[in-house]
Amino acid sequence: MVDTAFAVADDLLNALNAWRRWLSVERNLSAHTLRAYGGDVDQFLAFIADHKGGAVSLNMLGDLTIADFRAFQARRAAQGAGITSRARSLSGLRSLVGFLDRRGIVHVAGISGLRAPKRPDTLPKPLTAGDALSVVEAAGDAGWIGKRDQALFGLLYGCGMRLSEALSVAKRDVPLGKAITITGKGDKQRMVPVLPDVARLVENYVEACPVALDPDAPIFRGARGGVLNPAVAERQMRRLRGLLGLPEHATPHALRHSFATHLLAGGADLRAIQELLGHSSLSTTQRYTDVDQEQLLAVYRKAHPRAR
Repeated sequence: MVDTAFAVADDLLNALNAWRRWLSVERNLSAHTLRAYGGDVDQFLAFIADHKGGAVSLNMLGDLTIADFRAFQARRAAQGAGITSRARSLSGLRSLVGFLDRRGIVHVAGISGLRAPKRPDTLPKPLTAGDALSVVEAAGDAGWIGKRDQALFGLLYGCGMRLSEALSVAKRDVPLGKAITITGKGDKQRMVPVLPDVARLVENYVEACPVALDPDAPIFRGARGGVLNPAVAERQMRRLRGLLGLPEHATPHALRHSFATHLLAGGADLRAIQELLGHSSLSTTQRYTDVDQEQLLAVYRKAHPRAR
């Protein structure tokens, strides 16, 4: 149920509830993406309620022009929202507008000519192999919580999982064996090899975990026994970052970047890395070749006497 702090007409409120149910049930989007899309749409509707003056209805949405959408983007930029945030907010709006159009609820023509702000080309930022291994090693200093963090970060670096994928590993999957089937973005399944050291970290954690785990329950738990929140994993990574003196880009996702970059540097085939990461497009995986080349250039500039 949508709960807004601004005026929304009943017809739009019902449509918003239907859209969010569709995102959750039919699109099977993650809780993080649902929150992001919902927050972006709420921000837009709050802006329109203020911009137009009055409760936002389906008819009001249908009457919006491209100038209204540009005004919203300008407001977001003035508030300090970066290009990535503004591009994502437009994705959320397009999702809602497309849903309303396909269901024959209302056609919002004003958004059709709006272009997303161009995102800068940013390369993945991996850690060095030594730093990535140090993260996994240093995590295991504090009882079962430390074993949990070791197992979690081991899966991210050793298997190239996304944080959400690692957090979904269930008790029935343990012991992991030589490979594990995980479900990634778009509900796509893939088989990921598991290194013996990573499997051992996971088994050590499950043995130490004081929470009784059902076979279908996620193994990673918070201090109070509930399913581990991704924010806790990110906080633990920040703690290790300070402890080890790692750069700001040392995040849980950087361990996945490190997995791919180090495989490529070791001679792995790009197509194989694509399969391991679960990328739908090879062009996404190809970014790691740019990372590898940039690192080689950095070594060259540092070592070659004519490059100084």
